[in-house]
Amino acid sequence: MRVGVLGLALSAGLVLPTSATATAATATATVPSPTVEEQRLTQAVPQEILTRSGFDTVAPRFARLLETSHSYAQARRIVTREGAALWRRAVDRVQGRGPAGGDLSRDDDRPLYWARLGMTSEVRTWQPGFAVTDGQRTALLDALERTSRGQSDLHYPRHAKGLKRVLVTGFDPFTLDRDIRISNPSGATALALDGTVIQTADGPARVETAMFPVRWQDFADRTVERALRPYLPLVDLFTTVSQGRVGRFDVERTNGAWRGGFPDNENIGRTETVPVADPASQPQWTTTTLPYAAIVAADTGRFPVYDNTSVTEIPAGGGAEPVVRPDGPTAGSTARAGGGGNYLSNEIAYRATLLRDRLGLHDSLPGGHVHTPVLQFAAGNTQDVTDPEFVRNRLDIVAQVRAILAAAVEAGR
Repeated sequence: MRVGVLGLALSAGLVLPTSATATAATATATVPSPTVEEQRLTQAVPQEILTRSGFDTVAPRFARLLETSHSYAQARRIVTREGAALWRRAVDRVQGRGPAGGDLSRDDDRPLYWARLGMTSEVRTWQPGFAVTDGQRTALLDALERTSRGQSDLHYPRHAKGLKRVLVTGFDPFTLDRDIRISNPSGATALALDGTVIQTADGPARVETAMFPVRWQDFADRTVERALRPYLPLVDLFTTVSQGRVGRFDVERTNGAWRGGFPDNENIGRTETVPVADPASQPQWTTTTLPYAAIVAADTGRFPVYDNTSVTEIPAGGGAEPVVRPDGPTAGSTARAGGGGNYLSNEIAYRATLLRDRLGLHDSLPGGHVHTPVLQFAAGNTQDVTDPEFVRNRLDIVAQVRAILAAAVEAGR
């Protein structure tokens, strides 16, 4: 299966009704149903993951807190606080702080994913005793998404001489209808590295992380740009990370402006040019500024690391048939897949590097995309939610991403 399939590798106005009639009409508006993503929560595997991590209490507790609110403002404070608390709890569990909450290994990213869906489902189906407009409900969901993904928790020390600042992003699990047990090593990496310091030959590097959904619409709504724009001018290096090919890491040289249509976590596909602001100036390709040669040459772990230069294009004047180019795009060509394919992993890389370029940082900010190996269960494990080889693979991938970051920082000396 192509890496385009495997790889990875919402604010509204607050308008309150002003009359009893408007209040009644708004309060009795149709309450949205749980999404396709949220509906998977009822299956046995998500429930087991939540129970074996202690995260099964998150959504019920959140629902009780929502019921105590007497206004939209109060509900928003609860949502914001509890979303941030979920992110911190997930980071703390992975990094060994506080109780494990169960026998599921601490390095697991899946409790955060399933607990967040429990919370978003509660907000989506919540029926308070006061009026909530559709815009307000959307704003609550947006606040919950941002805070529970670490997007509002990116903090670098203001005055730390010699400290490098590194920004890393990860993704939720995906292709859950194929195997609902799936974990995403990029998400596990984000949780393991958030707020940590990597010691490099060039001095310490502080890593801050955030996670993103596997949903086309969120990307069209500029969730990547909104989260990263304030920080790219402040950091010394960034990389988006997602799961890619079996048995290897790839530093993706080129990213393409094309969505290939593979279904997301809502089972929705999009086949189109990546929608961005100011499409008139939109390039077909963006490139990495990560020190790929140094990363590939470094001894970072047990998986081989490749400088991936391949793309798929429609050549200028060459008809409509896509052509695979192993050495990158040709002049004037139209993108059909970057090195990382044409799924959301390619798109986050394209958006982040396009943002870098539009901020005038192409020549000063190393940044790009790294694909991790596919996280595999032990041979023969088709039912258990975890096994020792699965845990070892995830830990090794996370450790190698850390080493890749160290190599990238050192190469910038």
